[in-house]
Amino acid sequence: MVIDPKQLEELRQARRQWEATTLRGSLEQQPERAPRFSTLSDMEIARLYAPDDLPAYDPARDLGLPGEYPFTRGIHPTMYRGRLWTMRQFAGFGSPEDSNRRFHYLLEHGQTGLSVAFDMPTLMGYDSDHARAQGEVGREGVAVDTLEDMEILFRGLPLDRITTSMTINAPANVLLAMYLVAAERAGYRRDQLGGTTQTDMLKEFIAQKEWIVPPRPSMRLIQDMLAFGTRELPRWNTISISGYHIREAGATAVQELAFTLADGIAYVQAGLDAGLAVDQFAPRLSFFFDCHNDLFEEIAKFRAARRLWARIMRERFRAESPRSWWLRFHTQTAGVSLTAQQPQNNIVRVTLQALAAVLGGTQSLHTNSMDETYALPTEEAVMIALRTQQIIAYESGATNTVDPLGGSYFVEALTNRVEAEAEAYIRKIDDLGGMVRAVELGYPQREIADASYRYQQQLERREKIVVGINEFAGPHAQPIQILRIDPHVERRQVERLQRVRKERDSRQARRALDALQRAGERGENTMDRVVDCVRASATVGEICDVFRTVYGEYKEPAII
Repeated sequence: MVIDPKQLEELRQARRQWEATTLRGSLEQQPERAPRFSTLSDMEIARLYAPDDLPAYDPARDLGLPGEYPFTRGIHPTMYRGRLWTMRQFAGFGSPEDSNRRFHYLLEHGQTGLSVAFDMPTLMGYDSDHARAQGEVGREGVAVDTLEDMEILFRGLPLDRITTSMTINAPANVLLAMYLVAAERAGYRRDQLGGTTQTDMLKEFIAQKEWIVPPRPSMRLIQDMLAFGTRELPRWNTISISGYHIREAGATAVQELAFTLADGIAYVQAGLDAGLAVDQFAPRLSFFFDCHNDLFEEIAKFRAARRLWARIMRERFRAESPRSWWLRFHTQTAGVSLTAQQPQNNIVRVTLQALAAVLGGTQSLHTNSMDETYALPTEEAVMIALRTQQIIAYESGATNTVDPLGGSYFVEALTNRVEAEAEAYIRKIDDLGGMVRAVELGYPQREIADASYRYQQQLERREKIVVGINEFAGPHAQPIQILRIDPHVERRQVERLQRVRKERDSRQARRALDALQRAGERGENTMDRVVDCVRASATVGEICDVFRTVYGEYKEPAII
């Protein structure tokens, strides 16, 4: 569709004529609602998009066909006509027994994959009886201290027929080891296990702020996991490179895309530095994006992400396998968009966000529950969220053709713009010395803080509207039922932890922990030693304390 200069001028002349006649008359009768229209991320949106907005657009080069480079239209030739996305509701609360019951409930009602939320002590590498864990055990997710907890968490689940995603970062190596040993004890081979550990520490330093050791040792531990996963786990995604938390911290759609792909570039380089060939490990990298309220901006972001990553992998890293060029991604609807006011409105928001993810070509999807501004979701709320996905899948018609918005003048122009602006950010990060150095300098953190501040100003000036917050606000809150964690969960979890410590062979556990420390000090791959620690019933906190001893603890510098 490259337009020759004569046609281009004819199109522009026709638009000028339309503006001078039809449009002018309409505006005299009815002015537009606002002097300026923009996306949620504040990219200005024109009144009309036509072929002359894509003067150099080459469908063969920029759009392509589904399942072929540059994958703008999707990584699979038939997309959802062949197989729907994995419906993976994020779940985990209280004790391992509580979460195991929720997993069984979700699978019985049509969920097709598991996604595990861990509590804050586990995320930070502390045991449930640590002083910093008091009052937090089982509150934001499930508490896991020992191998026994992991065995209970996945008891009776078909680990060879479902995939398991674990939202864990700083202690990802420990929880992966626990999952492997628990699966082995249940009779599964490593090559039968499919799933993902999030592992993405760069986004922790940028946005989520859950860490143990500093950035460079964190990257070293990720290298260990990459090498181990490449060798031992052919169906496992060792890293889920996560833009979700970057967006939730206040980033724009462009910043989310740019910083996520820049993190991905750093992880690919880490794999190469570990001595791996790019086509050995790149096909098992996956991504995790936020999906916010602006339908078309989000669709454009996902399409631009695939095209950019394919080019990065083929041209920058010289990957030869088409699977290395794929950007496979999980999507979660935007938690930050949910409101405590008028919480039923969240069902509508999540529906639009889920539709955008599907139209954008996601491989896996979590839909937030309407009550998550108050607490972890109730069974009723999570069922509505799951049914939202199922209605889109089976009733909306959105899955009947591949990339239904491909070729839209607006969507293609917006995809091009998102891609170009994300590329500019990536070049800036390259100039700073790469993402690890950019994080140490505080560059992405400052950019996100500035974007968040600008958006808050727009809300306060009512340039952006959030229904029920700065417009159409009701006089009273609408009470809804919320999930309450049993106050005895913490006591029971601590009792089990202390029993495991008492009953284990303490000398074997100590030997395993000492061997892990020696491996870390010598710069050896630590993953096999972590697995040995898990088998010896060492706890999450004990193993993470070894890393604190070897690498030191991270203290965030002030970012001004």
